Amino acid sequence: MNNSIVFSLPNLLTYGRILAVPAMAACFYFPGTTSNWVALAIFVTAALTDFLDGYLARAWKQQSKLGRMLDPIADKLLVSVSLLVLTHAGIIGQWSLIAAIIILCREILVSGLREFLAELQVSVPVTKLAKWKTTVQLVAIGFLIVGPAGDAMFPYTTHIGIALLWLAAILTLYTGYDYFRVGMKHLIDG
Repeated sequence: MNNSIVFSLPNLLTYGRILAVPAMAACFYFPGTTSNWVALAIFVTAALTDFLDGYLARAWKQQSKLGRMLDPIADKLLVSVSLLVLTHAGIIGQWSLIAAIIILCREILVSGLREFLAELQVSVPVTKLAKWKTTVQLVAIGFLIVGPAGDAMFPYTTHIGIALLWLAAILTLYTGYDYFRVGMKHLIDG
């Protein structure tokens, strides 16, 4: 593989997003509210690279198979690990755990479905609604990461995060159904 592709800025941003996941999660093992703010800074930086790496790859014509493979993996790691850490920390709990489970299930099911459809050489483009779903998920997780530390400065931070998590779960069900519908068409027709 060409080193210029492996070490292109878009791919470096994706690697950074992957490395940010354990760094963000580690913040939850430190006491005090400062660790929440550090976790939020890491998470926001990682989330921004999600938008930036694809944009730069297209603008600079540095799209690669490596980037197309790693980008969705990095996205799913960031969302999944964040939800798991927030559940472990007790920020996501009770009924809101259902919203997190919906999001996690959809991420796993769509990954499997995309892999299956790729074998059939069927591409399922990302819709605008799926991009909005991702944005709502990331904003919800950001509110929840700062959680109780944010509540002290901005009341209802955690409540806003939980409400956005539910909105993300609803969008997740809808966009997941779109993928499932396309997948079923190829399963039945094939």
